[in-house]
Amino acid sequence: MNAEFIGALEQIEKEKNISKEVLIDAIEAALISAYKRNFGSSQNVSVNIDRITGEVRVYANKRVVEVPENDLTEISLGDARNISEKYDIGDVVEIEVTPKKFGRIAAQTAKQVVVQRIREAERGIIYDEFFSKQNDIVTGIVVPGETYNFNDRIKVYVIEVKKTTKGPQVLISRTHPGLIKRLFEKEVPEIYDGIVEIKSISREPGSRTKIAVHSIDPNVDPVGACVGQKGNRVQVIVDELRGEKIDIVKWSSDPSEYISASLSPAKVLQVEINESEKSAKVIVPDYQLSLAIGKEGQNARLAAKLTGWKIDIKSESQSNE
Repeated sequence: MNAEFIGALEQIEKEKNISKEVLIDAIEAALISAYKRNFGSSQNVSVNIDRITGEVRVYANKRVVEVPENDLTEISLGDARNISEKYDIGDVVEIEVTPKKFGRIAAQTAKQVVVQRIREAERGIIYDEFFSKQNDIVTGIVVPGETYNFNDRIKVYVIEVKKTTKGPQVLISRTHPGLIKRLFEKEVPEIYDGIVEIKSISREPGSRTKIAVHSIDPNVDPVGACVGQKGNRVQVIVDELRGEKIDIVKWSSDPSEYISASLSPAKVLQVEINESEKSAKVIVPDYQLSLAIGKEGQNARLAAKLTGWKIDIKSESQSNE
């Protein structure tokens, strides 16, 4: 290796934000293994790379003893003092043992280490970037389950970011209820500011969503804030979800009011609550029964999931019978 190699490391430091010293330390550690692997040595060795010239030197580290028992790891006091009078028993002497053909091995090893460290750094950058977006929305060019044109930009919900042996793995979703929550937070300032709260979401992706909202400010209508003027706010979200229907209902601490609202757009005449079983019997006008239950029971199913109550829906005539 040479000064050009050191210059290349400095360039990597600037472009990839990987410390030159960290790279050199890693290369030196790898060269120790390469030396032992290629030259069959059981010596205790160290490797030094000159930070200016790039020159690589290998040193055998031998402890100074009276009588050496292992010439590979020990040196006599007399031999040590032939090198320098400063040495005493217990000191470690560094003796250069750089092989003549070590330059090619060093260059190859250094290249492998640098490539690996750059790859690790890039993976780390990706991991850090997406880890901060967990439970949030990002825009990508991903196509799961829905019909898109190539290169369409869509919003997805980041469920989890984790490190794997193959690099960072980002788990994203278009079906998670969190996508609805984040979309409303981005479109409705009152939600973003904490004035309007999203209390619950139930969703059958691609078909229909129910969302219950509550305002901490009595002067702010939570449903109206989410719908927006002429429905402009909710329409943006509907468009993003490719036409998925969204029912926005007002949350209430009163179970009867909450359950009644959850069955929107159906009108409810009466709600009978059974607290112990957390179930409710709901009575609706005869002409509203199919609307309250919904196609294949969807409206009732979503209302039950939204409120957390079992809901039994009867028409007015069925109730009278």
